[in-house]
Amino acid sequence: MWLSYGLLVFILIAGVAYSTAARKLTVIAALTGAAVAVLVFAGAGFTGLAMMTIFFILGSAATSVQSNTKKNLNADQKGGRTSAQVLANAGTAALCGILILLLPVHAHVLQLMMAASFASATADTLSSELGMVYGKRFFNIITLKPDARGLDGVISLEGTLIGIAGSVIIAIVYTIGLGWTINIIWIVVAGTLGNLTDSILGAVFERKGIIGNNTVNFLNTLIASLFMLLFYFVL
Repeated sequence: MWLSYGLLVFILIAGVAYSTAARKLTVIAALTGAAVAVLVFAGAGFTGLAMMTIFFILGSAATSVQSNTKKNLNADQKGGRTSAQVLANAGTAALCGILILLLPVHAHVLQLMMAASFASATADTLSSELGMVYGKRFFNIITLKPDARGLDGVISLEGTLIGIAGSVIIAIVYTIGLGWTINIIWIVVAGTLGNLTDSILGAVFERKGIIGNNTVNFLNTLIASLFMLLFYFVL
């Protein structure tokens, strides 16, 4: 046990140091991420930490792809991510970690919900960042009419497929750590639905300035986890 905690501390220190040195996160955001990581680890061990790490790595890599193109669209990530952005993407997973500590008898379903939230966050980040670059035709998710690349609520087939691939990666990480079952499918489905919900919220509310991007990101992860809860008890 002490070895596990020692390894966790080492990973957290290394993560904070790298994130701030590489300007991926602000100092406060890195510390917030470390606190979230502790809660994720408490709820799902190194599997939870692996899902969070994979999300961060994939998201950072996707953000850096053709950044000049995104800058021209005013869709580039300026500076390190903030604490609010960390909580928007990983706050639901942290809440699942807290609930696992309080309700250990429900750990299994809460770990699945955590996985679904990371699947949604990963799908959203990859589909928006890479879809913007590799997409060919762009549509408003509500009207399904052609729309401008980079606007809230605009999707492409390529971006959607890339998002699904992101959910698959998180689902595989979960199943490697916590067991191969049919739940791998539901994690992917929940993550994809969460990602599509993000686009719907973007088109209906964010584009009109009713809610901001951080709220949209938090809601898509929360909704994905609730879909996972529904699948767990119904299917």
